[in-house]
Amino acid sequence: MKSFFKSAVVLLSVWLAGCASTGLTPDTTDTYTLATPATPGVQAKSMPPGLRMPVYPAGSLRALPSVSLNAVPVHALTPPADMWDRIRQGFAMPDLDTDLVRDREQWYSTRPDYVQRMTERGSKYLFYIVEELERRNMPTELALLPFIESAFNPQAVSSARAAGMWQFMPATGKHFDLTQNMFRDDRRDVLASTRAALDYLQRLYGMFGDWHLALAAYNWGEGSVGRAIAKSKRAGLGTAYTDLKMPMETQFYVPKLQAVKNIVADPARFNITLPGVGNHPYFQTVEIRRDIDVTLAAKLAEVPLADFRALNPSASKPVLLAAGTPQILLPWDNAQIFQANLEAYGGGATASWTAWVAPATINPADAAQRVGMPEDELREVNNIKGRLLIRAGSTLLVRRSSSVLLDVSNHVADNGHLSLAPEVVLRKTTIKAGKKDTVVALARRYRLNVDDVAQWNKVSASAAFKAGQKVVVYLPARAKATRTAQRAGSKASSKVASRASSKKTAKAPARKKAVTAKRQTAPAKKAVRVTQR
Repeated sequence: MKSFFKSAVVLLSVWLAGCASTGLTPDTTDTYTLATPATPGVQAKSMPPGLRMPVYPAGSLRALPSVSLNAVPVHALTPPADMWDRIRQGFAMPDLDTDLVRDREQWYSTRPDYVQRMTERGSKYLFYIVEELERRNMPTELALLPFIESAFNPQAVSSARAAGMWQFMPATGKHFDLTQNMFRDDRRDVLASTRAALDYLQRLYGMFGDWHLALAAYNWGEGSVGRAIAKSKRAGLGTAYTDLKMPMETQFYVPKLQAVKNIVADPARFNITLPGVGNHPYFQTVEIRRDIDVTLAAKLAEVPLADFRALNPSASKPVLLAAGTPQILLPWDNAQIFQANLEAYGGGATASWTAWVAPATINPADAAQRVGMPEDELREVNNIKGRLLIRAGSTLLVRRSSSVLLDVSNHVADNGHLSLAPEVVLRKTTIKAGKKDTVVALARRYRLNVDDVAQWNKVSASAAFKAGQKVVVYLPARAKATRTAQRAGSKASSKVASRASSKKTAKAPARKKAVTAKRQTAPAKKAVRVTQR
């Protein structure tokens, strides 16, 4: 019995060692049989219930079957050499191969200086745009789209009023939350416009399921592309980008992008040299907490003013309002320099400009006198040209006096606008008030401002006039002259009409007699003519 248990313990040790290397195959029976032992002369024995026997492989070794795996993008161990290489690695749009593409390739390749300027200008923004495209899993060809839209000029404005390097129209910009007021235009802002453009392109791709059609819609409008597709379907034609009838500009739009893509993919083939663009951020955001002049900000950052404006193109005025533009973009190495210099600048005022809201409709000369600055300077900084009036409620950028301690408020910074009206000559006119006439009623009747009518007559805006009371109003000279001419014209017309009526009545019998005489002599004349023939 002892020998049996001793053998069982040995066998159990062998079995545990086998489990560690080969694993076990369970059986449905309660008794397991040991496999043929490796030691000759040792017979296999049955194991008691509850124990599992080791399993040894039998036969020759077999190759493992191959298993197909889904393709998963794997990042290379070495980063791209530069931004151009990174853009090439992210190409994901189908290529377009048409005569228009070759035409645009020829156009760009024969203008290397233009390509050089365009790509150098875009080098400031490429890293940020590509980062955003990769984050959204969008084709990196789209980073080249500003080359087509604006040649990467964030200050570009088209004849149709599209603005910025992504060329947003005013209405489309508002739809994508791009603020447009007198202090800033987010269609020019690098971060805001890029966000809006990629949002729009993603939406268009979701609508059409094709990048070429999405780009056509970005240029021509989604409604126009949708109608072109529907028209092509009704005609039994294709609905691809190359099948649709589009304006010439849209026909060239995708071929232009494809041509630039081909040049970036292989610049040597087109005898083009692309400027070096490092695969690292060019700029970073810096928070501002006080209004600051643009020139001072550039000086504290130790960057040329032109470079500062290139990174902050939405700030068209000479001052940055912290309430409306809480952050600025600076070259990566200059951000710390700016912050250090700003702290060393001290607690003095950093802005020499502020906002002033016109309390009433006023001409530029009077406005300049009120705010204490030359009229020419007021007109220039607010872009007021010609004989125009500044409407009440308009916001003007004016010189900041030492007594102004507060920065421009959030409400003014976000809603400031300038409304101008043609200047007309106002003439003092005295009218008689009728029964129940009030300041409000007369202002409405003559299309005047209620406060102006009250001020002219030195009464309150809610005052009422007595019947027959003389009321002073200033009316446009043209309107007054027109009404006078109309009254004079109506009187002259009535006189002319009465004279004509009397003449017509007097001449009627004579005219009737002449007609009768003519009819009577007609046959005789006819007879004479016949005789003469």
